[in-house]
Amino acid sequence: MTPRRSLIFDTTTRLLFDATLVLSAYLLFAGHNQPGGGFVGGLVASAAVALRYIAGGIDEVRSLVNVQPWTFLAAGLALAVVTALVPLALGDGPLNQDAYEVQLQLLGKVKATTATVFDTGVYLIVIGLVLMIFEGLGDERTEPADLAEADDPASDGEGAR
Repeated sequence: MTPRRSLIFDTTTRLLFDATLVLSAYLLFAGHNQPGGGFVGGLVASAAVALRYIAGGIDEVRSLVNVQPWTFLAAGLALAVVTALVPLALGDGPLNQDAYEVQLQLLGKVKATTATVFDTGVYLIVIGLVLMIFEGLGDERTEPADLAEADDPASDGEGAR
């Protein structure tokens, strides 16, 4: 049985989803000097994914990204670890940060810090964890009796006699 979907809720969800992702990106990049950061930005992006999950279930969430959720988790963890280890290799303490300023034609002076790279790793970890939770919630449950029957080569698939 296919659940009934509301056209108004689906349309509102799609509009809010894009705006929420833009807000999460803003929070990610503004987090060094203002409230926000990778964790908060990841939570806001996760709220957008949760909205899509409520609207359309796990198939809607799976249609958002073509990679497995643990790919986000692994990439974020690797990015955070590399951010911690690179300063050690350069003779500084772990997670030591530097700031760089670049003059761009359209944006003017832009300040970039190495802490943003670490925040991006945290952002990816949060999104990966939330996607894994939705995968777990949306997975169809397989009864243990079904598994035992599927493993039994003598079974003809029609149940017990």
